[in-house]
Amino acid sequence: MQLRTARLCLDCEEVHDAQQCPVCASETFAYLTRWVPVPERRQRPRTTEPAVNETATAYRQIMQPPPQTPWRAIRNGAVGLALFGVAGWLWQRSGPRDATKPNTTTGSARGGTP
Repeated sequence: MQLRTARLCLDCEEVHDAQQCPVCASETFAYLTRWVPVPERRQRPRTTEPAVNETATAYRQIMQPPPQTPWRAIRNGAVGLALFGVAGWLWQRSGPRDATKPNTTTGSARGGTP
């Protein structure tokens, strides 16, 4: 049994490596590595510096947009407001004009002279 997988049953204090204790069938356990240190299995320990991964660096650059200056945000907002203003003005100008013009076809139907 490896020390990394050894478990101590908290009910009957049996050492096992199964999901349940083989003696009392309890599932309450603690790993022995909690009290007994395990030596490193690697021949050389890990380096503290993370490995440079070009893909991860590219994704980080994509996910972090360049910092915007306050003037750029104001300019973008001003352009948006100007576009909405022009669109509203054009919308009003292209509205129905027939309602304001006098109707010439109904004037002759009233019996008057055209």
